[in-house]
Amino acid sequence: MDRFATVEHYTAAMVLSGAGDALGYRNQLWEYNESGPAIHRELQELGGLKNIKVELPDWPVSDDTVLHLATAEGLATGKTGEELLHEVAARYVEAMKDMDGRKPGPSSILGVSQLKPGEEEGYRVPYNPDGTGCGAAMRSMCIGLKYPKPDQLLSLVAVAVETGRMTHPHPTGFLGAVASALFASYAVQRRPLTTWGLGLINEACPIARTIVQGRGFAVEETERDWGYFCDKWQWYLDLRGLSNGVGPLFWPSSYGPSERDEAYKSFSLSGWAGRSGHDAPMIALDALLGAGSDWEELMNRAAFHGGDSDSTAVIAACCWGLLYGTKGVPEGNYCNLEYRDRLERCGEQLYTLSH
Repeated sequence: MDRFATVEHYTAAMVLSGAGDALGYRNQLWEYNESGPAIHRELQELGGLKNIKVELPDWPVSDDTVLHLATAEGLATGKTGEELLHEVAARYVEAMKDMDGRKPGPSSILGVSQLKPGEEEGYRVPYNPDGTGCGAAMRSMCIGLKYPKPDQLLSLVAVAVETGRMTHPHPTGFLGAVASALFASYAVQRRPLTTWGLGLINEACPIARTIVQGRGFAVEETERDWGYFCDKWQWYLDLRGLSNGVGPLFWPSSYGPSERDEAYKSFSLSGWAGRSGHDAPMIALDALLGAGSDWEELMNRAAFHGGDSDSTAVIAACCWGLLYGTKGVPEGNYCNLEYRDRLERCGEQLYTLSH
């Protein structure tokens, strides 16, 4: 791993996030398949990951990448504050026109339909007690590319909270955006993976809470629903032996596709692994911890499991690209990826803006 994240790492992060999304999605076939072992069997029938050419029509990107691009292209304008929030809201509205066959989630559809960019506070939507899904988490890694430095944590969290709340006003939903953005910034910083979860609950979440209280919007409802996200993350850190941020990591003695399906379900809110704001980044981190610099192992863990496999893979692959670039990734997995040019351009622009 290089000591610093270069522009190549930034473009790799954006492109590989799209590749991970397309692989985990497999044109709707794998996102809705609840059996990791079945997905792994189909993967072998395709000749394994090295043999997969991620290109249209069989391997489109899902709503995850379309909305991640909307966030990234909004950030790449260089706007800040309210102006940025209206810009991103407008891009989410535009992105929803590109959802044919991409399966956006119900909270994303509802939230975007309520946005009124350009009007006063038009980037806010009413509190939604069901807005717990992973739709904010899956599109927010690029926020960490724009605000990668430790002294930019406040900006990172503020942008993640406010863009996350545009569709997922429930803290289990929008704190997922904080997690994805934070993990990407930690990857840029080369911060040890074992400390990422602790940083989330000890550093970023308290800032997010202060921001919500300070903005005075839906404070009561948010406070009422706040506890689950941090409690579940603390549970995960205890499970893996990471409560002190150093390890050693506890792994089950056997952790193949079927064991991972069971484990990921235990991370989840309602039995659908990776579907929520807390567990999509949790599965992504679990995969990063277990895979090291091995792209194929990362995809085995993050993309090829029962549950919301594209959303866990889009987060994991973005962070992995920031750490390792495209080294060891079969070229066919990304060279003809849908929207590759837009993803690369975002990576370059965000790199320039962050330096």
